[in-house]
Amino acid sequence: MSTTAQHIHSNLITQESDSAWEQSISAIGDKALVFSTALVLAWIGAMKFTAYEAGAIEGLIASSPLVSWLYNVFSLQAASNLIGTIEIATAITLLLGMRFKTAAILGALAAMATFAITLSFLFTAPGWEASLGGFPALSVVPGQFLLKDVVLLAVAISLLGKALNR
Repeated sequence: MSTTAQHIHSNLITQESDSAWEQSISAIGDKALVFSTALVLAWIGAMKFTAYEAGAIEGLIASSPLVSWLYNVFSLQAASNLIGTIEIATAITLLLGMRFKTAAILGALAAMATFAITLSFLFTAPGWEASLGGFPALSVVPGQFLLKDVVLLAVAISLLGKALNR
């Protein structure tokens, strides 16, 4: 084999190897997105069954035009339990989505709805730090706490896109 042919052959093998490496990293990343999102939803959802968490989210829920109605229908703890149940069900659906396309789509849609609603609290709850001049200075709680949902919403959108492309 000539030197040029060996060089081309070597480059093709390297490209195939790089492609396999890239696909492996991408597959690990995709699974990490599903597991980490499910973990966040399940853990936070489980916490909703405690009086501590039910009290902690009361101000956020009460100030939201999207979900404040929950307190007209349910007690403080029952509303928190319902939210926790939805979050845990979403986590389970995301995990089932690793095997079933329909579950992946439903889980991603539910996660998108969850994170969009919690992100809306940035605009309905008192989350701006007055001592720093208000907007755009975020208070630690709930402002900075809720800001992570920007990333979680982006992850949920990405998961939906991946599920639809399967």
